[in-house]
Amino acid sequence: MNIIIPIVAGIMGIGIGYLIHRYQNMAMGKSAQAEAKRLVEEAQAKAREIVLAAKDEDLRIREKAEADIKRKRENLQREEERLHNRRETIDQRTEKLENRERRQNQRQSRLDKLESDLQDLQKQRLTELERIAAMSRQEAQEQLLQAVEEETRRDMARVIREVEAETKEKADAIARELIADSMQRLASEHVAEIAVSTVPLPNDEMKGRIIGRGGRNIRAFEQTANVDVVVDDTPEAVVISSFDPVRREIARVAMNKLILDGRIHPARIEKVVGDARKEVEAIIREEGERAVYEAGVPGLHPEIVKTLGRLHFRTSYGQNQLGHAIESAHLAGMLAAQLGADVKIAKAGALLHDIGKALDHEHEGTHAQIGADLCRRHRVSPKVIHCIVAHHHEIEPETVEAVLVEVSDAISGARPGARRESMENYLKRVTELEDMTSSFKGVSESYAIQAGREVRIIVRPEEIDDLATIQLSKEIAQKIEETMQYPGQIKVTVIRETRSVEFAK
Repeated sequence: MNIIIPIVAGIMGIGIGYLIHRYQNMAMGKSAQAEAKRLVEEAQAKAREIVLAAKDEDLRIREKAEADIKRKRENLQREEERLHNRRETIDQRTEKLENRERRQNQRQSRLDKLESDLQDLQKQRLTELERIAAMSRQEAQEQLLQAVEEETRRDMARVIREVEAETKEKADAIARELIADSMQRLASEHVAEIAVSTVPLPNDEMKGRIIGRGGRNIRAFEQTANVDVVVDDTPEAVVISSFDPVRREIARVAMNKLILDGRIHPARIEKVVGDARKEVEAIIREEGERAVYEAGVPGLHPEIVKTLGRLHFRTSYGQNQLGHAIESAHLAGMLAAQLGADVKIAKAGALLHDIGKALDHEHEGTHAQIGADLCRRHRVSPKVIHCIVAHHHEIEPETVEAVLVEVSDAISGARPGARRESMENYLKRVTELEDMTSSFKGVSESYAIQAGREVRIIVRPEEIDDLATIQLSKEIAQKIEETMQYPGQIKVTVIRETRSVEFAK
Protein backbone atom coordinates (compact mmCIF):
# COMPACT_ATOMS: atom_id res chain seq x y z
CA MET A 1 0.00 0.00 0.00
CA ASN A 2 2.94 2.37 0.61
CA ILE A 3 3.86 2.05 -3.05
CA ILE A 4 0.31 2.45 -4.35
CA ILE A 5 -0.30 5.85 -2.67
CA PRO A 6 2.66 7.69 -4.30
CA ILE A 7 1.79 6.17 -7.65
CA VAL A 8 -1.80 7.37 -7.36
CA ALA A 9 -0.60 10.82 -6.22
CA GLY A 10 1.84 11.04 -9.16
CA ILE A 11 -0.82 10.12 -11.63
CA MET A 12 -3.13 12.71 -10.17
CA GLY A 13 -0.42 15.35 -10.27
CA ILE A 14 0.23 14.61 -13.95
CA GLY A 15 -3.47 14.90 -14.59
CA ILE A 16 -3.71 18.18 -12.72
CA GLY A 17 -0.71 19.57 -14.57
CA TYR A 18 -2.27 18.59 -17.83
CA LEU A 19 -5.48 20.32 -16.91
CA ILE A 20 -3.63 23.47 -15.84
CA HIS A 21 -1.67 23.52 -19.02
CA ARG A 22 -4.81 23.06 -21.04
CA TYR A 23 -6.66 25.81 -19.34
CA GLN A 24 -3.68 28.12 -19.65
CA ASN A 25 -3.72 27.64 -23.35
CA MET A 26 -7.44 28.21 -23.66
CA ALA A 27 -7.81 31.20 -21.43
CA MET A 28 -5.12 33.74 -21.00
CA GLY A 29 -6.92 35.97 -18.71
CA LYS A 30 -7.34 36.40 -15.06
CA SER A 31 -10.41 34.33 -14.94
CA ALA A 32 -8.50 31.48 -16.46
CA GLN A 33 -5.90 31.61 -13.77
CA ALA A 34 -8.54 31.77 -11.11
CA GLU A 35 -10.31 28.86 -12.61
CA ALA A 36 -7.03 27.02 -12.84
CA LYS A 37 -6.29 27.74 -9.24
CA ARG A 38 -9.75 26.53 -8.27
CA LEU A 39 -9.27 23.40 -10.28
CA VAL A 40 -5.87 22.83 -8.71
CA GLU A 41 -7.35 23.23 -5.27
CA GLU A 42 -10.17 20.86 -6.11
CA ALA A 43 -7.72 18.42 -7.54
CA GLN A 44 -5.55 18.62 -4.47
CA ALA A 45 -8.60 18.17 -2.25
CA LYS A 46 -9.67 15.17 -4.34
CA ALA A 47 -6.18 13.79 -4.13
CA ARG A 48 -6.19 14.12 -0.35
CA GLU A 49 -9.54 12.32 -0.20
CA ILE A 50 -8.19 9.57 -2.39
CA VAL A 51 -5.08 9.26 -0.24
CA LEU A 52 -7.24 9.09 2.90
CA ALA A 53 -9.55 6.53 1.34
CA ALA A 54 -6.55 4.47 0.24
CA LYS A 55 -5.14 4.59 3.74
CA ASP A 56 -8.50 3.53 5.20
CA GLU A 57 -8.69 0.66 2.69
CA ASP A 58 -5.12 -0.30 3.49
CA LEU A 59 -5.95 -0.39 7.20
CA ARG A 60 -9.09 -2.44 6.63
CA ILE A 61 -7.28 -4.95 4.44
CA ARG A 62 -4.45 -5.24 6.94
CA GLU A 63 -6.87 -5.81 9.82
CA LYS A 64 -8.71 -8.47 7.80
CA ALA A 65 -5.45 -10.19 6.88
CA GLU A 66 -4.34 -10.19 10.49
CA ALA A 67 -7.70 -11.63 11.55
CA ASP A 68 -7.40 -14.41 8.93
CA ILE A 69 -3.86 -15.17 10.00
CA LYS A 70 -4.94 -15.31 13.64
CA ARG A 71 -7.85 -17.67 12.82
CA LYS A 72 -5.62 -19.95 10.75
CA ARG A 73 -3.04 -19.97 13.52
CA GLU A 74 -5.72 -20.96 16.00
CA ASN A 75 -6.96 -23.73 13.67
CA LEU A 76 -3.45 -25.03 13.19
CA GLN A 77 -2.96 -25.03 16.92
CA ARG A 78 -6.19 -26.99 17.51
CA GLU A 79 -5.27 -29.48 14.74
CA GLU A 80 -1.85 -29.90 16.29
CA GLU A 81 -3.41 -30.58 19.66
CA ARG A 82 -5.85 -33.13 18.10
CA LEU A 83 -3.00 -34.92 16.30
CA HIS A 84 -1.01 -34.97 19.49
CA ASN A 85 -3.94 -36.50 21.40
CA ARG A 86 -4.48 -39.06 18.61
CA ARG A 87 -0.84 -39.99 18.67
CA GLU A 88 -1.01 -40.53 22.40
CA THR A 89 -4.17 -42.68 21.99
CA ILE A 90 -2.49 -44.77 19.28
CA ASP A 91 0.55 -45.24 21.44
CA GLN A 92 -1.65 -46.43 24.30
CA ARG A 93 -3.53 -48.87 22.06
CA THR A 94 -0.30 -50.16 20.62
CA GLU A 95 0.98 -50.78 24.08
CA LYS A 96 -2.23 -52.62 25.02
CA LEU A 97 -2.04 -54.75 21.87
CA GLU A 98 1.54 -55.63 22.60
CA ASN A 99 0.59 -56.59 26.14
CA ARG A 100 -2.35 -58.66 24.87
CA GLU A 101 -0.17 -60.40 22.28
CA ARG A 102 2.37 -61.17 24.98
CA ARG A 103 -0.34 -62.64 27.22
CA GLN A 104 -1.77 -64.57 24.25
CA ASN A 105 1.61 -66.06 23.50
CA GLN A 106 1.97 -67.07 27.12
CA ARG A 107 -1.52 -68.64 27.10
CA GLN A 108 -0.81 -70.47 23.83
CA SER A 109 2.37 -71.85 25.34
CA ARG A 110 0.41 -73.13 28.34
CA LEU A 111 -2.26 -74.63 26.02
CA ASP A 112 0.39 -76.37 23.92
CA LYS A 113 1.85 -77.81 27.06
CA LEU A 114 -1.58 -78.93 28.28
CA GLU A 115 -2.34 -80.51 24.90
CA SER A 116 0.92 -82.36 24.99
CA ASP A 117 0.19 -83.53 28.52
CA LEU A 118 -3.33 -84.63 27.49
CA GLN A 119 -1.97 -86.61 24.56
CA ASP A 120 0.50 -88.32 26.81
CA LEU A 121 -2.26 -89.00 29.33
CA GLN A 122 -4.56 -90.36 26.59
CA LYS A 123 -1.82 -92.67 25.36
CA GLN A 124 -1.28 -93.86 28.92
CA ARG A 125 -5.03 -94.42 29.38
CA LEU A 126 -5.30 -96.31 26.08
CA THR A 127 -2.31 -98.43 27.03
CA GLU A 128 -3.82 -99.13 30.44
CA LEU A 129 -7.25 -99.87 28.93
CA GLU A 130 -5.72 -102.25 26.41
CA ARG A 131 -3.85 -103.97 29.24
CA ILE A 132 -6.98 -104.26 31.39
CA ALA A 133 -9.30 -105.28 28.52
CA ALA A 134 -6.71 -107.61 26.98
CA MET A 135 -7.51 -106.27 23.49
CA SER A 136 -6.08 -103.67 21.16
CA ARG A 137 -7.72 -100.41 20.22
CA GLN A 138 -8.67 -101.73 16.79
CA GLU A 139 -10.26 -104.81 18.34
CA ALA A 140 -12.22 -102.63 20.75
CA GLN A 141 -13.41 -100.44 17.87
CA GLU A 142 -14.49 -103.50 15.90
CA GLN A 143 -16.37 -104.86 18.92
CA LEU A 144 -18.05 -101.51 19.48
CA LEU A 145 -18.98 -101.21 15.80
CA GLN A 146 -20.36 -104.72 15.87
CA ALA A 147 -22.49 -103.91 18.89
CA VAL A 148 -23.73 -100.71 17.27
CA GLU A 149 -24.44 -102.59 14.04
CA GLU A 150 -26.45 -105.26 15.86
CA GLU A 151 -28.44 -102.62 17.72
CA THR A 152 -29.02 -100.71 14.48
CA ARG A 153 -30.13 -103.87 12.71
CA ARG A 154 -32.60 -104.58 15.51
CA ASP A 155 -33.94 -101.05 15.25
CA MET A 156 -34.14 -101.34 11.46
CA ALA A 157 -35.97 -104.64 11.74
CA ARG A 158 -38.43 -103.14 14.19
CA VAL A 159 -39.05 -100.12 11.96
CA ILE A 160 -39.37 -102.29 8.87
CA ARG A 161 -41.86 -104.56 10.63
CA GLU A 162 -43.90 -101.59 11.80
CA VAL A 163 -43.93 -99.99 8.33
CA GLU A 164 -44.71 -103.29 6.62
CA ALA A 165 -47.45 -104.08 9.11
CA GLU A 166 -49.02 -100.65 8.71
CA THR A 167 -48.76 -100.73 4.93
CA LYS A 168 -50.01 -104.29 4.74
CA GLU A 169 -52.91 -103.54 7.05
CA LYS A 170 -54.07 -100.63 4.91
CA ALA A 171 -53.43 -102.43 1.62
CA ASP A 172 -55.12 -105.62 2.84
CA ALA A 173 -58.17 -103.72 3.99
CA ILE A 174 -58.57 -101.99 0.62
CA ALA A 175 -57.80 -105.17 -1.33
CA ARG A 176 -60.21 -107.27 0.74
CA GLU A 177 -62.95 -104.74 0.19
CA LEU A 178 -62.41 -104.61 -3.58
CA ILE A 179 -62.02 -108.37 -3.99
CA ALA A 180 -64.92 -109.24 -1.71
CA ASP A 181 -67.16 -106.82 -3.55
CA SER A 182 -66.16 -108.27 -6.92
CA MET A 183 -66.54 -111.87 -5.78
CA GLN A 184 -69.94 -111.19 -4.26
CA ARG A 185 -71.14 -109.62 -7.50
CA LEU A 186 -69.91 -112.68 -9.44
CA ALA A 187 -71.72 -115.71 -8.09
CA SER A 188 -70.32 -118.30 -10.50
CA GLU A 189 -70.33 -122.03 -9.82
CA HIS A 190 -67.34 -123.90 -8.48
CA VAL A 191 -66.32 -125.94 -11.51
CA ALA A 192 -64.68 -129.21 -10.57
CA GLU A 193 -65.23 -131.36 -13.66
CA ILE A 194 -62.46 -133.20 -15.44
CA ALA A 195 -62.12 -134.35 -19.03
CA VAL A 196 -64.03 -137.64 -19.27
CA SER A 197 -62.10 -140.33 -21.11
CA THR A 198 -64.16 -143.36 -20.05
CA VAL A 199 -66.89 -144.57 -22.39
CA PRO A 200 -69.58 -146.81 -20.82
CA LEU A 201 -70.64 -149.93 -22.70
CA PRO A 202 -74.05 -151.63 -22.66
CA ASN A 203 -72.33 -154.97 -22.04
CA ASP A 204 -68.92 -156.63 -22.16
CA GLU A 205 -69.69 -158.25 -25.53
CA MET A 206 -69.34 -154.81 -27.09
CA LYS A 207 -65.59 -154.89 -26.26
CA GLY A 208 -65.09 -157.68 -28.77
CA ARG A 209 -66.90 -155.75 -31.48
CA ILE A 210 -64.82 -152.65 -30.71
CA ILE A 211 -61.62 -154.68 -31.04
CA GLY A 212 -62.77 -156.43 -34.18
CA ARG A 213 -61.29 -159.43 -35.95
CA GLY A 214 -57.57 -159.39 -35.36
CA GLY A 215 -57.90 -155.95 -33.77
CA ARG A 216 -58.69 -154.21 -37.07
CA ASN A 217 -61.53 -152.09 -35.67
CA ILE A 218 -59.58 -150.72 -32.71
CA ARG A 219 -56.54 -150.05 -34.92
CA ALA A 220 -58.69 -148.22 -37.45
CA PHE A 221 -60.32 -146.17 -34.68
CA GLU A 222 -56.97 -145.23 -33.12
CA GLN A 223 -55.46 -144.24 -36.48
CA THR A 224 -58.49 -142.20 -37.55
CA ALA A 225 -59.06 -140.42 -34.22
CA ASN A 226 -55.34 -140.24 -33.24
CA VAL A 227 -56.05 -141.55 -29.74
CA ASP A 228 -55.28 -144.65 -27.70
CA VAL A 229 -58.17 -146.99 -26.81
CA VAL A 230 -57.61 -149.12 -23.72
CA VAL A 231 -59.79 -152.18 -23.41
CA ASP A 232 -59.03 -153.88 -20.10
CA ASP A 233 -60.82 -155.77 -17.38
CA THR A 234 -62.90 -152.79 -16.35
CA PRO A 235 -66.48 -154.00 -16.59
CA GLU A 236 -68.65 -152.38 -19.25
CA ALA A 237 -66.21 -149.56 -20.04
CA VAL A 238 -63.34 -148.64 -22.35
CA VAL A 239 -60.83 -145.88 -21.76
CA ILE A 240 -59.82 -143.31 -24.40
CA SER A 241 -56.39 -141.74 -23.83
CA SER A 242 -54.93 -138.66 -25.57
CA PHE A 243 -52.93 -135.62 -24.48
CA ASP A 244 -55.13 -133.47 -26.75
CA PRO A 245 -58.50 -132.90 -25.00
CA VAL A 246 -60.21 -132.01 -28.28
CA ARG A 247 -59.15 -135.23 -29.98
CA ARG A 248 -60.15 -137.13 -26.87
CA GLU A 249 -63.59 -135.51 -27.00
CA ILE A 250 -63.93 -136.31 -30.72
CA ALA A 251 -63.03 -139.92 -30.01
CA ARG A 252 -65.50 -140.10 -27.11
CA VAL A 253 -68.35 -138.75 -29.23
CA ALA A 254 -67.49 -141.10 -32.11
CA MET A 255 -67.25 -144.10 -29.78
CA ASN A 256 -70.65 -143.37 -28.26
CA LYS A 257 -72.19 -143.11 -31.73
CA LEU A 258 -70.62 -146.37 -32.84
CA ILE A 259 -71.87 -148.12 -29.72
CA LEU A 260 -75.39 -146.77 -30.21
CA ASP A 261 -75.39 -147.63 -33.93
CA GLY A 262 -73.89 -151.06 -33.44
CA ARG A 263 -72.21 -151.11 -36.85
CA ILE A 264 -68.50 -151.11 -36.17
CA HIS A 265 -66.07 -151.59 -39.06
CA PRO A 266 -63.22 -149.47 -40.53
CA ALA A 267 -65.29 -147.64 -43.15
CA ARG A 268 -68.01 -146.84 -40.67
CA ILE A 269 -65.41 -145.73 -38.11
CA GLU A 270 -63.91 -143.22 -40.57
CA LYS A 271 -67.33 -141.71 -41.32
CA VAL A 272 -68.43 -141.53 -37.68
CA VAL A 273 -65.14 -139.98 -36.58
CA GLY A 274 -65.46 -137.37 -39.35
CA ASP A 275 -68.99 -136.52 -38.25
CA ALA A 276 -67.87 -136.33 -34.62
CA ARG A 277 -65.02 -133.99 -35.60
CA LYS A 278 -67.47 -131.63 -37.31
CA GLU A 279 -69.80 -131.82 -34.31
CA VAL A 280 -67.01 -131.01 -31.85
CA GLU A 281 -65.74 -128.16 -34.04
CA ALA A 282 -69.24 -126.71 -34.03
CA ILE A 283 -69.29 -127.02 -30.23
CA ILE A 284 -65.91 -125.28 -30.10
CA ARG A 285 -67.17 -122.34 -32.17
CA GLU A 286 -70.35 -122.08 -30.11
CA GLU A 287 -68.42 -122.20 -26.82
CA GLY A 288 -65.96 -119.56 -28.05
CA GLU A 289 -68.76 -117.26 -29.13
CA ARG A 290 -70.58 -117.87 -25.85
CA ALA A 291 -67.46 -117.01 -23.88
CA VAL A 292 -66.88 -113.81 -25.85
CA TYR A 293 -70.52 -112.79 -25.39
CA GLU A 294 -70.61 -113.59 -21.66
CA ALA A 295 -67.33 -111.80 -20.99
CA GLY A 296 -68.36 -108.77 -23.04
CA VAL A 297 -65.27 -108.74 -25.29
CA PRO A 298 -66.52 -108.26 -28.88
CA GLY A 299 -64.49 -107.75 -32.03
CA LEU A 300 -62.07 -110.68 -31.69
CA HIS A 301 -60.72 -112.49 -34.75
CA PRO A 302 -62.67 -115.71 -35.61
CA GLU A 303 -59.51 -117.79 -35.23
CA ILE A 304 -59.02 -116.46 -31.71
CA VAL A 305 -62.69 -117.18 -30.88
CA LYS A 306 -62.28 -120.73 -32.20
CA THR A 307 -59.07 -121.29 -30.22
CA LEU A 308 -60.74 -119.88 -27.13
CA GLY A 309 -63.58 -122.41 -27.55
CA ARG A 310 -61.05 -125.27 -27.40
CA LEU A 311 -60.52 -124.40 -23.73
CA HIS A 312 -64.00 -125.84 -23.10
CA PHE A 313 -62.37 -129.28 -23.21
CA ARG A 314 -59.29 -128.29 -21.19
CA THR A 315 -59.07 -128.56 -17.40
CA SER A 316 -56.42 -127.53 -14.88
CA TYR A 317 -56.49 -129.11 -11.41
CA GLY A 318 -60.08 -130.07 -12.16
CA GLN A 319 -61.13 -126.53 -13.14
CA ASN A 320 -62.57 -125.99 -16.61
CA GLN A 321 -60.32 -123.50 -18.37
CA LEU A 322 -63.02 -121.76 -20.40
CA GLY A 323 -65.13 -121.20 -17.29
CA HIS A 324 -62.00 -119.99 -15.52
CA ALA A 325 -61.31 -117.51 -18.36
CA ILE A 326 -64.87 -116.13 -18.29
CA GLU A 327 -64.83 -115.82 -14.50
CA SER A 328 -61.43 -114.07 -14.60
CA ALA A 329 -62.74 -111.62 -17.21
CA HIS A 330 -65.71 -110.70 -15.00
CA LEU A 331 -63.49 -110.23 -11.95
CA ALA A 332 -60.94 -108.15 -13.87
CA GLY A 333 -63.68 -105.93 -15.28
CA MET A 334 -65.19 -105.30 -11.86
CA LEU A 335 -61.83 -104.51 -10.27
CA ALA A 336 -60.87 -102.23 -13.17
CA ALA A 337 -64.15 -100.34 -12.88
CA GLN A 338 -63.61 -99.75 -9.16
CA LEU A 339 -59.98 -98.68 -9.62
CA GLY A 340 -60.60 -96.46 -12.64
CA ALA A 341 -58.58 -98.64 -15.05
CA ASP A 342 -59.45 -99.58 -18.64
CA VAL A 343 -62.28 -102.11 -18.28
CA LYS A 344 -62.10 -103.33 -21.90
CA ILE A 345 -58.37 -104.03 -21.75
CA ALA A 346 -58.71 -105.79 -18.39
CA LYS A 347 -61.59 -107.98 -19.58
CA ALA A 348 -59.90 -108.91 -22.86
CA GLY A 349 -56.59 -109.69 -21.14
CA ALA A 350 -58.29 -111.87 -18.50
CA LEU A 351 -60.42 -113.72 -21.08
CA LEU A 352 -57.39 -114.51 -23.28
CA HIS A 353 -54.72 -114.95 -20.60
CA ASP A 354 -54.78 -118.79 -20.83
CA ILE A 355 -55.62 -119.14 -24.53
CA GLY A 356 -52.15 -120.58 -25.11
CA LYS A 357 -53.18 -123.71 -23.15
CA ALA A 358 -55.34 -124.69 -26.11
CA LEU A 359 -52.20 -124.91 -28.27
CA ASP A 360 -49.39 -125.74 -25.84
CA HIS A 361 -49.31 -129.38 -26.99
CA GLU A 362 -48.65 -128.21 -30.57
CA HIS A 363 -46.06 -125.45 -29.98
CA GLU A 364 -42.91 -124.99 -27.93
CA GLY A 365 -42.86 -122.50 -25.08
CA THR A 366 -45.04 -121.46 -22.17
CA HIS A 367 -48.76 -121.02 -22.61
CA ALA A 368 -48.40 -117.27 -21.97
CA GLN A 369 -45.89 -116.86 -24.82
CA ILE A 370 -47.92 -119.11 -27.14
CA GLY A 371 -51.10 -117.14 -26.43
CA ALA A 372 -49.30 -113.82 -26.93
CA ASP A 373 -47.88 -114.96 -30.29
CA LEU A 374 -51.35 -116.08 -31.44
CA CYS A 375 -52.94 -112.76 -30.46
CA ARG A 376 -50.07 -110.81 -32.02
CA ARG A 377 -50.62 -112.59 -35.36
CA HIS A 378 -54.28 -111.58 -35.32
CA ARG A 379 -53.62 -107.95 -34.37
CA VAL A 380 -54.91 -107.91 -30.84
CA SER A 381 -54.16 -104.71 -28.89
CA PRO A 382 -50.56 -104.59 -27.55
CA LYS A 383 -51.93 -103.73 -24.10
CA VAL A 384 -53.97 -106.96 -24.09
CA ILE A 385 -50.93 -108.94 -25.27
CA HIS A 386 -48.90 -107.44 -22.43
CA CYS A 387 -51.54 -108.64 -19.94
CA ILE A 388 -51.27 -112.17 -21.39
CA VAL A 389 -47.47 -112.33 -21.25
CA ALA A 390 -47.19 -110.75 -17.78
CA HIS A 391 -49.84 -112.77 -15.92
CA HIS A 392 -47.21 -115.32 -14.78
CA HIS A 393 -44.40 -112.72 -14.41
CA GLU A 394 -42.51 -113.91 -17.47
CA ILE A 395 -42.14 -110.17 -17.87
CA GLU A 396 -42.90 -107.65 -15.14
CA PRO A 397 -46.39 -106.05 -15.34
CA GLU A 398 -46.16 -102.45 -16.50
CA THR A 399 -49.85 -101.48 -16.46
CA VAL A 400 -52.65 -101.59 -13.92
CA GLU A 401 -54.67 -103.82 -16.25
CA ALA A 402 -51.87 -106.43 -16.33
CA VAL A 403 -51.82 -106.55 -12.53
CA LEU A 404 -55.61 -106.89 -12.43
CA VAL A 405 -55.46 -109.81 -14.88
CA GLU A 406 -52.95 -111.53 -12.61
CA VAL A 407 -55.10 -110.85 -9.55
CA SER A 408 -58.31 -112.07 -11.18
CA ASP A 409 -56.52 -115.23 -12.38
CA ALA A 410 -55.37 -115.94 -8.82
CA ILE A 411 -58.82 -115.24 -7.33
CA SER A 412 -60.57 -117.53 -9.78
CA GLY A 413 -58.06 -120.33 -9.27
CA ALA A 414 -57.99 -119.96 -5.49
CA ARG A 415 -61.76 -120.18 -4.91
CA PRO A 416 -62.58 -122.94 -2.42
CA GLY A 417 -63.29 -126.06 -4.43
CA ALA A 418 -62.33 -124.46 -7.73
CA ARG A 419 -59.26 -126.65 -8.20
CA ARG A 420 -58.09 -129.95 -6.95
CA GLU A 421 -55.17 -132.26 -7.52
CA SER A 422 -54.42 -135.90 -6.98
CA MET A 423 -53.19 -137.10 -3.60
CA GLU A 424 -49.91 -138.22 -5.14
CA ASN A 425 -49.21 -134.83 -6.71
CA TYR A 426 -50.31 -133.07 -3.52
CA LEU A 427 -47.96 -135.08 -1.31
CA LYS A 428 -45.14 -134.60 -3.79
CA ARG A 429 -45.69 -130.83 -3.89
CA VAL A 430 -45.86 -130.50 -0.09
CA THR A 431 -42.72 -132.62 0.38
CA GLU A 432 -40.88 -130.59 -2.23
CA LEU A 433 -41.98 -127.38 -0.52
CA GLU A 434 -40.67 -128.52 2.89
CA ASP A 435 -37.38 -129.84 1.45
CA MET A 436 -36.77 -126.66 -0.52
CA THR A 437 -37.39 -124.33 2.44
CA SER A 438 -35.23 -126.49 4.74
CA SER A 439 -32.26 -126.10 2.38
CA PHE A 440 -31.73 -122.42 3.31
CA LYS A 441 -28.95 -121.57 5.72
CA GLY A 442 -30.04 -121.03 9.31
CA VAL A 443 -33.36 -122.92 8.93
CA SER A 444 -34.03 -125.37 11.74
CA GLU A 445 -37.43 -126.79 10.75
CA SER A 446 -40.10 -126.13 8.14
CA TYR A 447 -43.72 -127.27 7.98
CA ALA A 448 -46.24 -127.05 5.14
CA ILE A 449 -49.73 -126.39 6.55
CA GLN A 450 -53.21 -125.49 5.28
CA ALA A 451 -53.03 -127.98 2.41
CA GLY A 452 -49.75 -126.58 1.21
CA ARG A 453 -50.95 -122.98 1.03
CA GLU A 454 -48.66 -121.86 3.87
CA VAL A 455 -45.19 -122.87 4.94
CA ARG A 456 -43.84 -122.03 8.40
CA ILE A 457 -40.08 -121.91 8.82
CA ILE A 458 -38.37 -121.94 12.23
CA VAL A 459 -34.83 -120.51 12.17
CA ARG A 460 -31.94 -120.75 14.60
CA PRO A 461 -31.83 -117.41 16.48
CA GLU A 462 -28.06 -117.52 16.94
CA GLU A 463 -27.56 -117.58 13.14
CA ILE A 464 -30.46 -115.43 11.88
CA ASP A 465 -31.31 -112.02 13.35
CA ASP A 466 -34.58 -110.09 13.02
CA LEU A 467 -33.56 -108.24 9.88
CA ALA A 468 -32.30 -111.42 8.23
CA THR A 469 -35.67 -113.13 8.82
CA ILE A 470 -37.35 -110.51 6.62
CA GLN A 471 -34.79 -111.06 3.88
CA LEU A 472 -35.07 -114.85 4.26
CA SER A 473 -38.86 -114.82 3.81
CA LYS A 474 -38.49 -112.80 0.61
CA GLU A 475 -35.79 -115.13 -0.77
CA ILE A 476 -37.85 -118.25 0.00
CA ALA A 477 -40.98 -116.77 -1.61
CA GLN A 478 -38.98 -115.83 -4.70
CA LYS A 479 -37.49 -119.32 -5.00
CA ILE A 480 -40.94 -120.92 -4.61
CA GLU A 481 -42.24 -118.74 -7.45
CA GLU A 482 -39.30 -119.66 -9.68
CA THR A 483 -39.07 -123.41 -9.05
CA MET A 484 -42.53 -124.74 -8.14
CA GLN A 485 -45.93 -125.12 -9.77
CA TYR A 486 -48.89 -124.63 -7.42
CA PRO A 487 -52.48 -123.35 -7.50
CA GLY A 488 -53.26 -120.00 -5.89
CA GLN A 489 -50.58 -118.64 -3.59
CA ILE A 490 -48.32 -119.86 -0.78
CA LYS A 491 -47.80 -117.84 2.40
CA VAL A 492 -44.24 -117.90 3.76
CA THR A 493 -43.91 -117.34 7.52
CA VAL A 494 -40.44 -117.18 9.10
CA ILE A 495 -40.37 -117.57 12.90
CA ARG A 496 -37.39 -116.56 15.05
CA GLU A 497 -37.78 -117.41 18.71
CA THR A 498 -35.28 -116.99 21.54
CA ARG A 499 -35.87 -118.95 24.73
CA SER A 500 -34.08 -118.61 28.04
CA VAL A 501 -34.52 -121.47 30.51
CA GLU A 502 -33.24 -121.63 34.08
CA PHE A 503 -34.05 -123.97 36.95
CA ALA A 504 -34.65 -122.93 40.55
CA LYS A 505 -33.01 -125.45 42.87
